[in-house]
This record gives sequence, C-alpha cells and structure tokens, in this order.
Amino acid sequence: MRRLVSILSVVLVFTLIAACSSGNSPSPNSGGTESSKPNESGTPSASTFKKLGDEPLKLTFYSSGPTFTDVEFETMIAGPIHKKYPNVTIERITPAATTTPEEVLSTHAPDILFTSVTQRLIRASAYEDLRELIKRHNFDESRLKPIAYNYIKEVTKGKGDQIFALPFNVNQHILYYNKEIFDKFGVPYPTEKQLTWDEALELGKQLTRTESGVNYVGLVVDNLTGLSKSLGLPYLNRETGQAALDSPEWIRTFELYKQIAEIPGYVAPDGTWNWTRDHFMKDQNIAMRTAWLANMVGPLEELRQQGVEFNWDIAPVPNYADHLGTTREAQIHSVSINSQSKHKDEAFQVLAELLSDEGQRIIARNGRVPSIINDELEKEYGADIPVLQGKTVQNVFIGEPIQEHYQHPYQAEISVRLLEAAEDIATKGLDVNSAIRKATEAINKDVETLKTTIGEY
Repeated sequence: MRRLVSILSVVLVFTLIAACSSGNSPSPNSGGTESSKPNESGTPSASTFKKLGDEPLKLTFYSSGPTFTDVEFETMIAGPIHKKYPNVTIERITPAATTTPEEVLSTHAPDILFTSVTQRLIRASAYEDLRELIKRHNFDESRLKPIAYNYIKEVTKGKGDQIFALPFNVNQHILYYNKEIFDKFGVPYPTEKQLTWDEALELGKQLTRTESGVNYVGLVVDNLTGLSKSLGLPYLNRETGQAALDSPEWIRTFELYKQIAEIPGYVAPDGTWNWTRDHFMKDQNIAMRTAWLANMVGPLEELRQQGVEFNWDIAPVPNYADHLGTTREAQIHSVSINSQSKHKDEAFQVLAELLSDEGQRIIARNGRVPSIINDELEKEYGADIPVLQGKTVQNVFIGEPIQEHYQHPYQAEISVRLLEAAEDIATKGLDVNSAIRKATEAINKDVETLKTTIGEY
C-alpha cells in the first residue's frame, strides 16, 4: 500500500510540474517575449513575439518606386502609429537620389519597405516571406481587395508562392484637367461621363495651341507605357521573355499615341515632347493629363503648402469605346518587411495596423484609395487633405480598374525602349509598324544581354 502511495505521489508531482510549465508560457495575447524553443519551422511561435508598444522601439522605413511624399508618410504612417503606440517611432530613410535600392538595403537594413513589389528587389532578396507572420498574428487576408492581393501573389506564382507584401493602397488612374486653360479657350470641362479616346482627342485638339508665347498642350497620356495600361498589356511574353509588342492591342495603342503626338503643337517649338507632372503642376501648360492618383495628389498638396495653387479638377480617365466602364490597370502600392529586419514581428504588427479599418480610413481621407473591402471608406475619400477640397472626388470611382499585368523580371530594364519608340513617333514621324519593329529588335537584344547579367528568370 505504501508503495502504491509513493508511486501515485511521484506521478502527481510530475503532473503538477508539467502543468506549471505549460501555464508559465506566455499566451499569444500576453505580450510575452521569452520562449525555450522555436517551432518546427525555426521561427518563433505565436507565444514568443513582442507585442507592439510594450517597450521603446524605433523602426526604419524605406520607399522605393511609388510616389510617397514626406507629408504622406507622416500623415498616413508615422503619425498614426506613434499616436496609438507612443513608445514606437517610425523613421524614414531618405538616401541621396543617386543611391540604389541595393545600397540602401545593404547599408541601412530598413525594417519596413514601401514598394510596388519590384522584380529588382525580389532579386536582391529584400522581401521577407510573410506567410508565417500572417498565420502567427492571425491576420485576416479576406479583408483585402482581390485586385490588390491577387496581383501581389501573382508576382511569385509558381516559384514557391511566397507572399512578399500586403497591399497598402490601390493606385488608380484619373484625368486631371486645368480649368484655367479650358476657360482661356472657352472649352467646356470634362464631366463625370467617361470619355472615349476619340472624344478626348477632339478636346485635346481644341486645347493645343500657342498664345502669348506659351505652348499649351491639350492631352498628355504618359506616352506608350501610360496608354498600354488601358488594355493591361505586358511588354514581354511571360514564357519566352521576348518582346510582346506585335499584337493587335499593342498596334492599337501605338496608333492612338501617334494620333495624339501628331496634333499640331503637341511637340513644342523647342522640341519638348515628353510632357510630365511638372509641366502640369508647375508650368501649368497642360490642359489634360491622365495619371495615377498617387503620382499627383500628394505632390499637389505639397505644392499648395508652398503657396502655389491653381484651378484644376478630376474626371474619369478616358478609354476605348469598346472598353468604357473600365479605366486602367491599378498599380498596387504595398508594405513589406525587409528580410534583414531584426524586428519582424513588431513590423508586421505595424502593417496590420495600417490595414485596419482605422488605418485605411486615414489614407482614404488623405487621398489614397484603400486596399481593404469597405465601401464606406470611399465616401470619406479626400475629406482631410486640403488640396482635394472642392474637387469632384467622386469621379475617382467611376469605372472599374483592371488588375495590373504580370511584371516580367526584365520589364523594368527594357521599358526604356518604349520611351524611345514614343520619341521616334513624336519627333521623327516614324510610322507604327516601323516603330514596333525597331522597339521589338532592341528589346529582344536587351533580353539576351539580361539573361547573362541578371540570369534566366
């Protein structure tokens, strides 16, 4: 009997020890920071991550590619996070203009990346695969707009299916127009009706003229690369890597661009043909410009803060008559975690905050289209950014954007050939077939070089 009692006592002691050991492990919501072992994947389990705001923390932020002004960074990211978590500071890394992304990554190792998920940064192994963090932090992916999240997942489809980013905002195209130029020439403004390209061309012709030494340009479309987004056209064949310009859709795009570039006065007397954001905002000689929301709204607000204002508004972006109801490809601006960050769990919690209803409400009210599914946020679009007050902001949401085409690993490097083709058409009068043939030959030659310098994709 005594022996039985002794055995039972030993069993009871071991049971209590096991129970106490289990009970001392931090729960996923306790903010615990210690753990004896990682899980089988080698990453900390849900019970080990540091809870955001528990202790002083500085995270660094780097933007590469998309337009994202300092005012937007403070208003949409650094300010809201610090307000909610006073112990957390997010500091922006702003390198010299000549510094490459690779140099920034190697010298600064930023924690959070703001990009469009570029193949260049994929090659640099910049992105942390977020799948484990998504699972560990119980992040609800179903809240994300498919047009945004599907594109991000498409980038690595078939190569491990990693998730390198979460969508921060959906960058849509609109038509910006300068009311002062319309008034000067007595031309009615665009309305909420989506124009066909033929209608936009006619308006452009009426507004392209020289007066008092100023060369006014009626319609600017960001050249061939901008126009191609109406049809979601890839530059390269996904399977072969060869130029994909010899298609009916690309021919249609080249032909439309040639019509625009041949409007008398489109090419200025001094030879200027590549009309940019600064021509619209600062020189103010562009009557209509199709462009991304993020490309213009933030910079226009910065310009307003510098005391420069003029009378402009927005309308739906034009499209081909048989594509009315859709606009252009939606560019996805995303937030990611650098694979070299030492604060991945905390950085992911920041990402989750930015994608919360409140975080997305802030970006909507300050001029960016949210990436989460919440129709109510569209009603608040632009409410807090002064430069959009009095603008016809509802025109942002007329027409459905289409998902951006797959970005081939060589696309960024060969896109200069499309700019050269646009210049050949605008300044040299090259015909469409010759321009396509010349660009195709140059692209295919570049691809062969890239296979050596970058490697097979």
